[in-house]
Amino acid sequence: MTTPMSRRTMLVTGGAAAAVLATSGLPAPVAAATPARPGGADVVLAWNRELLTIVRTTGLQPATVHPTRSFALLHAAIHDAVVATTGTGRPYLFTVDVPGQAAPEASAAQAAHDVLAALYPARAGELAALLASQLAEVPRAAARDAGVRAGRLVARLLLGLRADDGSAAVPPVLPPGTAPGEYRPTPPAFAPAAFTHWAAVTPFVLDRAERFRPGPYPALGGARYADALREVAATGRDTSTTRTADETVQARFWAAPIWNHWNEIAQSVVGGSRSGLLVAARVFARLNLTFADAVIAFYDAKYHYRIWRPITAIRLAEEDGNPATDGVPDWSSLATTPPDPAYPGAHSVISQAGALVLRQEYGPRWALAVTSEALPGVTRRFTSFQAAADEAGLSRIAAGVHTRLDHEAGRQLGRDVAEFVLRS
Repeated sequence: MTTPMSRRTMLVTGGAAAAVLATSGLPAPVAAATPARPGGADVVLAWNRELLTIVRTTGLQPATVHPTRSFALLHAAIHDAVVATTGTGRPYLFTVDVPGQAAPEASAAQAAHDVLAALYPARAGELAALLASQLAEVPRAAARDAGVRAGRLVARLLLGLRADDGSAAVPPVLPPGTAPGEYRPTPPAFAPAAFTHWAAVTPFVLDRAERFRPGPYPALGGARYADALREVAATGRDTSTTRTADETVQARFWAAPIWNHWNEIAQSVVGGSRSGLLVAARVFARLNLTFADAVIAFYDAKYHYRIWRPITAIRLAEEDGNPATDGVPDWSSLATTPPDPAYPGAHSVISQAGALVLRQEYGPRWALAVTSEALPGVTRRFTSFQAAADEAGLSRIAAGVHTRLDHEAGRQLGRDVAEFVLRS
């Protein structure tokens, strides 16, 4: 069983190394320090962009450590550093009692730097340069130095709390399934299943990975399964004649890591709304703590049920015992199938979670212009967060890598995890 990090509240006074660990409730905010400037959101946005650059750079992200852990660590550190130096808001992991005046921007920048420097030492030069440029913008030396000390302490404590969270484990090998419905590696690479250890990683906010595990997968012999398989067989085939041109664009547009998409969306919304440091820190922390726990939760479900992907299901449909499905041995999907089981769909989990977190802060109606690292030069426009989430999730059917069953279960799991985090 896992222990939720969010239920651990740490009070550290005066920058001292000693800490007192409690297990119930969150302490009242500390006395207000230097107020954050309205433009302080730029600090958060800059570090988020830096991490996006890192995870998109080949070789920097460890192959067996999920990127959402890094985003959660970065933004939890920024958030708790801002809370410590402003006395406003509730920390997610611990409260640092900062004496005197401390600049929140300096604290946030130092905490962000120290987390990323620990996670990505090869990026030390770029991270140091970004930190120096941000600290240079803080005018009062005493406030800047106090903020730096607070940020360092927050980062050190946070990294220490997560040091043994299970993310460094060697992923166990998943034996290929043999019975109908069981997951097995997919063409063309037939790569082994990825992140088989991730369900055992300690959540940040959830009390356990399986709290919102979806219900059992529908019976292979039933009508729901047959309908879902026929839909993806027709729409998601590489040579499909029923998929529209716009559905093809959608499938390719949302193909990049979905947490990257939603962090880009959040950058656009936070920047466009002229949110200050406090709001920016809160939004990105909620968003990425939700994503980190949602990934732990969906891997729990994926490896609990171990459901085969559409490419396997369609090619071997003659073996599923359902007279309403037809085997197509040479069927191939529009997109390459990710190396993990189908149920639930990751895009649907993350997108629904992201939509709910952003809606909580900015309301249901928000004009979005979304771009894609997977399809450069294309912009898709939406009138709400939910509209973007729905398209992102359904795009995986058009891509041929998920069924509607995966999408619906993923959407519910994303909603459940987001609502839990927002209540915490």
